[in-house]
Formats: sequence, C-alpha cells, structure tokens
Amino acid sequence: MHRTLRARLRYWFDGTMDRGTPALIGWLGLASLALITLVSSVVVVAAHKDTEENGGWPGVIWMSLLRTLDPGTMGGDTGQPLFLILMLTVTIGGIFIVSALIGVLTTGLETRIQELRKGKSRLIEHGHTIVLGWSDQIFTVIAELVEANQSERRSCVVILADRDKVDMDDEIRRRIPDTGKTRVICRSGSPLQRADLELVSPDSAKAIMVLPPVGDDSDIDVIKVLLLLNNRTWRGTRPNVVAAVQNSPNLAAARLAAGDTALVIDVDDIAVRLIVQSHRQSGLSTVFNELLSFIGNEIYPWAEPGLTGSTYGESLNAFELGIPIGLHREDGEILVNPAMDTVIEGGDRLLILAEDDLLIKRATDLPTILRSAITAADVRSPVPDRTLVIGWNPRAAKIISLLDRLVKSGSVVDIAAPRQPLEDMNGQLDNLTVGFKHCDPIHRPSLEALGLESYRHVVVLTDDAIDPGRADDRTLVTLLHLRDIEIQLGDPYSIVTEMNDDANREVAQVTKADDFIVSTKVISLLLTQLSENRNLYAVFADLFDPQGSEIYLKPAPGYLVPGTEANFATVIEAARQRGETAIGYRLAQQSDEPPLYGVHLTPSKTAPLTLSEGDSVVVLAED
Repeated sequence: MHRTLRARLRYWFDGTMDRGTPALIGWLGLASLALITLVSSVVVVAAHKDTEENGGWPGVIWMSLLRTLDPGTMGGDTGQPLFLILMLTVTIGGIFIVSALIGVLTTGLETRIQELRKGKSRLIEHGHTIVLGWSDQIFTVIAELVEANQSERRSCVVILADRDKVDMDDEIRRRIPDTGKTRVICRSGSPLQRADLELVSPDSAKAIMVLPPVGDDSDIDVIKVLLLLNNRTWRGTRPNVVAAVQNSPNLAAARLAAGDTALVIDVDDIAVRLIVQSHRQSGLSTVFNELLSFIGNEIYPWAEPGLTGSTYGESLNAFELGIPIGLHREDGEILVNPAMDTVIEGGDRLLILAEDDLLIKRATDLPTILRSAITAADVRSPVPDRTLVIGWNPRAAKIISLLDRLVKSGSVVDIAAPRQPLEDMNGQLDNLTVGFKHCDPIHRPSLEALGLESYRHVVVLTDDAIDPGRADDRTLVTLLHLRDIEIQLGDPYSIVTEMNDDANREVAQVTKADDFIVSTKVISLLLTQLSENRNLYAVFADLFDPQGSEIYLKPAPGYLVPGTEANFATVIEAARQRGETAIGYRLAQQSDEPPLYGVHLTPSKTAPLTLSEGDSVVVLAED
C-alpha cells in the first residue's frame, strides 16, 4: 500500500513536471514558501528576543524572503548564534532555489524563442494573400504582389512552406530588400498537413496561390493541397485559389481535385505556346512579360457608360491614355479583339490596356488621323518554313505538333541533338516533315555542320535531364556560337531559346537572341495576375490559344508609309481597317536595348511617330 501510494505520488509529480516552464516555476515557488515558513517558524519558537527585535512574525518572514532572493542581505545580520544560523540556512536554500529559477526561466525563454523561430504561431490577418510552397518562383511572386499593392494602404503576403522560418525571412530580405507597404510573413509548416494550413488563416484570406515545388513529384503535392482546400469547410467567402501543374497529363486530375471554384494552369502547355508563337515573330516574349507583370502595362476592366451603343472599333481611339483590347460582357463572356462592328451594350465593360487604372481617361476630342500615311494591307502568301530545333526535352514533341497546325504544307523541322528521339512523328503530322541531325550543341564545328544558313528559325531547348543551372550554362555557350555564326552568315535566322533562370536570361542578352522564354517566370507572373483578378484567365487563355486572337508583331510598312511622320492614333486606325487592335510598336534599332528591347506599348496617340522598314506594329489579330 505504501509502495502504491509512493508510485501514485511520483506519477502525479512527473505529470506536473511535464507541463513545462509554468509548472517548474510553481514548484520552485512552493519550495521557497516552504523554506521561508519553516525557518521563520523555528526563529519565532526558538529565538524570542531576535524575533521581537526584528518586528515579530511578519518581520522575520520579510527578512527570510529577502535573504532567499538576495544572499548579500544577511551580511549585516546581528543576533544570537541560532538566529544567524537560521538566516544562513534560508540564504543557502535561497541560492539553490533562485539558481534553479534562473535556469528554468532561461530554458523557457530559449524554448519560446525557438518556437517563434519555427513560425508555428497562428496568423491573425484579413484580406491577405497566401502562397503555399517554396521555390525560386517565390521571389517573382512577392515582387509582383508588392508592385500590385503599392496603391493600398496596407497589404500582407503570407508564405507557408516546409522550411525554417528564419532561413525564409533572410532569403526574402536578401533578394527583395524593399517590400514597400506590403508585409511578408513566413510560417514554417507543410501545406500537405491540414493543421499547418490553419496556421495561415485561410478563411480570412483574399487569395491562395499554390506553387509547384521542386522535384519529380511536384504535381502530386499540388494535387494533395488542392484536395485539402477543396474539402475544407470554409467560414465566410471562399478565397480565390490558383495553382499550376508541371505536366499536362496531370491537369485533369488537378482540376478535379481543385473543384469548380479554383483555377489550375498547365505550365508545359503555356511554355510550348510561348515558344511556338515567339518562333514565328521576334520580340513577342517581351510583350508577354509586360502584359503579365504589374510593372508597366496591365489589363483593367473599365466601365464607360458614355460609349454604350458605340462599336468596339469606335472605342479604340476614344481614350487619351489606354487602349481597349476587348469586352467583358455583363453575363461574364470575355471577347478579345472582337469584330470592329460589335456594339457595346449597357453593363458591358471594356478591357483596357494601360499603365495604371488611374491614368485611364476619356478623350475630350478625337485625335487627328493622318489618312495619307496609312498604307494598304500587304497580304503575303504563306510559304513553307524551315525550322531547326536544337536539343530535345519532353516539350519538344508538343512544340512540333503545334507548329504543324500553323505552318504551310511542305515545311520542315530538323532536330539537332546528341541522340535521336525514340518517337517518329512524321506519321502524325499534316504540314511538317521532321528530320534528325546528330549534333553536340556546345561544340562549334558540330553546329557549323548543320547548314544553319538554310533555316529561317532556330529554337534552342533546355536540357531537362541535368541541373537547371548547368543546363542554362550550356545554353549560353550554344547561343554564343549561334550568334557568331549568324553574323558571319548575314543574319539569316531568328533565335528563340528556353531558359530556366531569369538571371541567366539577363546574362544571355550579349548573345542578342530574339526571344528568351523563361517559363518559370511567366507562370509566376500569370499566377500572380490571376490571384488578383481571376476574370483575366479568359483573356490570357485567348491570347495563348492559336485559334483565338493572338499577339502579333507585324511589319510596320503594312500600316504606315515608311519614313512618314504620323501618330499612333493613325496606326490604330490602320489596324482597325484590317480588323486588328494595335497596342504598340517595336523599333528595330532598339531591339537589343534592355529592358524593353524596342517594344513600346500604349504610347501617346497624338505624339509624332515615324516607323521605318524594319520596325513592327504590335497587334491583336486572328492570324
């Protein structure tokens, strides 16, 4: 019985100790109280004279407490030996208790600091944007959200990733030192765990962005997160959820997991479409980067009741700043570059391309159009094309299939790679013939043996089988060789290349390739745009779709007489007559100058403008 009682008491004591720092402080407090009470009682019973001299029972209690907390206090004590011995006893006991208390407080404080460093506290925010996952894309996303929220008084971006919070904070501060009015908060936890998701308060968020993590199973993680979000019981309005998958075959499963309210985009498909469209016209990647970024021109839905009853074509020159590119119907339908005689109905909103919605302003007077400077459309019959694809990766087959839909019958695509692809595509194509040439892309003699002078377009694909940084290094060497050969041949071909890192894209400008496609950056920009305004999905889907209205850079002589001074309003009118929407131009002499590379979108409609033979007009058109 005695043994059982002792075991029970010990079990109870161990249970109280498991409660952490508060329990330890409580036990030390009880030990102090017991020591002070015991010593004070002995003093009162055995040392009457000393008790009376020190204020009786309350005075002895006070003296014992002071000596427990401060050992130096007993240095001036006087009295009988028993009294001094008892005061020494309480002092020595106090030394042990206070030392233990300091150790407990230090350990508890360190534990609390470690918990804060881990970022495990629950967030209390409202109207914030949540980013789930961590990759190099995160820095583009944060920079864009900071730019998008510049006009807001207060904004917040919250990142949840399975990484150390302090490491995330340090990396963000290093890469993005100035976040303006936007606070960036990191929480450490796995987006795949429901409990960790609750740390970032998804119920009060305005948008949730799911970034594909690094690794072969990245899509699996994205799908799991979408399942958790879709099956969650939401309190209040459900936030706007956007996500991306790396591999096209996983798109259907991801959209099923996400449900009807979330947007899921296909990284591979968009990269393929950008490469194919850029292959056909130089400078397109720069246009898309500006349209997708919050820096520069953006697309704004704009209600203009004064244009109700007018046609879309009449609205193109109706604004001093900003150019309409389509209509957002009252029923939700999106029309990009509709027919020029499309009537603007009550409740419709114009989709206007402008640097800022604050700058959109209706013109009081229509700009002057110099009709004598407008040239007749130069309709050129398509001719068979010859394209060289250097390298091979999983996107190459999709690129060739899409090209087959856009080129004239009799066109040729040759693949130059160290190993011949296993798949024979010729039986699946209508307009293209696919050939193979053995080539080591980083060796100059191997490239020269390809007969580059016979090709109009060269597409350089990144090698997905090696480290992305190393793949970019090899691509840079290939581009330098191609550029030098091109100079010697007299500039016979255009060059479009994939890059993994946008920083390498900046380094590669010395190669003067026509277009660089950094799919990770494009996807980051697109996800950020959709997180702010999901209605833009239909606009970008139309722009990326070859069957809809695409962005073209067409020769300027097809719109204005070369060398004739006019204005951009005249260019808009020339494009309108062809059923196209002009949104800017590209100057050939500035094509190698960053960051715009000669592209000027939404320029002044009244300022003098002279376009030359090599310049281009940026238009939205069906073909």
